[in-house]
Amino acid sequence: MKKIILLLLTLFLISYSLIIYLMKNDKLSFISSFLSTEQIKLVKEYIFPYRVIKEQKQQISELLNDNYSSLELDVIFRSLPKIPVIKNKDIKLSNQKIMESYKLDGGFRYGINLSYSGSGYIDFHQDNLIVLSARGVLAFTKDIKNTLYLNQIKNNIDDFIGIEEFKKSHKFSIKDLFIYQNKIYVSFTEEIKEDCWNTSIIYSNMNYVEIKFKKFFSSEQCVHSIDNKDGEFEALQSGGRIINFNNDILLTVGDYRSRFLAQDNKSINGKIIKINTDSLEYEILSMGHRNPQGLVFDNQQNIILETEHGPMGGDEINLIEITKINNSNTLNYGWAISSAGEHYGGKDNEKNIDKYKKYPLHNSHSEFGFIEPLKSFVPSIGISEIAKIGIDKYVVSSLKDSSLYFFELKKNNITNLERVEVFERIRDLIFKDNNLYLFLENSASISVLPIKLN
Repeated sequence: MKKIILLLLTLFLISYSLIIYLMKNDKLSFISSFLSTEQIKLVKEYIFPYRVIKEQKQQISELLNDNYSSLELDVIFRSLPKIPVIKNKDIKLSNQKIMESYKLDGGFRYGINLSYSGSGYIDFHQDNLIVLSARGVLAFTKDIKNTLYLNQIKNNIDDFIGIEEFKKSHKFSIKDLFIYQNKIYVSFTEEIKEDCWNTSIIYSNMNYVEIKFKKFFSSEQCVHSIDNKDGEFEALQSGGRIINFNNDILLTVGDYRSRFLAQDNKSINGKIIKINTDSLEYEILSMGHRNPQGLVFDNQQNIILETEHGPMGGDEINLIEITKINNSNTLNYGWAISSAGEHYGGKDNEKNIDKYKKYPLHNSHSEFGFIEPLKSFVPSIGISEIAKIGIDKYVVSSLKDSSLYFFELKKNNITNLERVEVFERIRDLIFKDNNLYLFLENSASISVLPIKLN
């Protein structure tokens, strides 16, 4: 028996060495007489993955030496089948916990807020981690901890937002990725007509080879980047978070700094809207929002938790009680009449005199008929996504503050709020199988933090 095993091992090593020799010397004609092109590709990828990665790293190196801009590189990277994954040094958090980190070395080189960082979004489908860059690079892996690369998925996102829009500003971008019931949804800032923008959604059936997106939701309403009522425009205030809500889709839409729209019940801006997945018709779920960044539906408690960027100070965590939703009296969270923050430049700035007359930003919400936030962060933390991690337990991420905030919700009150510094901007997060997955912007990395619940 030992002789048979030794013989089989010897034959395997000889065959392995022969194939490596043929590959190194580009003498694949002999192999190709027995295998198809696709089969040869599979042999390379699954039997010789290190060689595939080496070849692609060489391609990436050549691209970097050609002095392409970060934006151009992100577009070019879509033509490469794989995105190398490099294990970073583990991150020791401020609470002494250890977080593993994996850099995406290609296709994630352009950020939403900071053009030199890499922005991206994450979700899961059939236990595969799906990753989407702010510029439309879509990829997946079965196990981020034990892989050399992400496999790219061909897609037609360029048909909806592409290099021409990105060139106008790095702030025009993809806003979220959401996968539900074998469908993939992507939100983005859409140029509805020339220089006039709003937040839209495309979708498709999930596919690991190629995805053909089509329009799911788009409004005829838009905010003009030059000609608008308040003379201000900010594409970063676009919202774009997508979640499932009782088989419908919820979408957050920011005010694009046209503050008055948040209190206009005929506008979708400054709102959370509910879109019927069958009829594609929508209704306003809540209003008075500035730039909603995070959203989670807790069906056990029958609540929605929403996070949003405030102005200069005043980031919020808001509670939407499902039982209080009433189509005839929309839940109103106060922007831009009430906020714990201030307009940029403050009250002492002469340029803000008229602004405070129109949008006073009262500290109290309830005194003016609005719903008070569960929590206001002053100064702002650059709040981002929120996730449920246990019964009554949640976590919120931040961009500016580069931290996680863990808390419990008891009788509609936040308790045991704990700040844990991560040391990088956190664009997105998702909780699965007792692990918290983060997309970190500064290094364009995916990090994994084990969560032990009591």
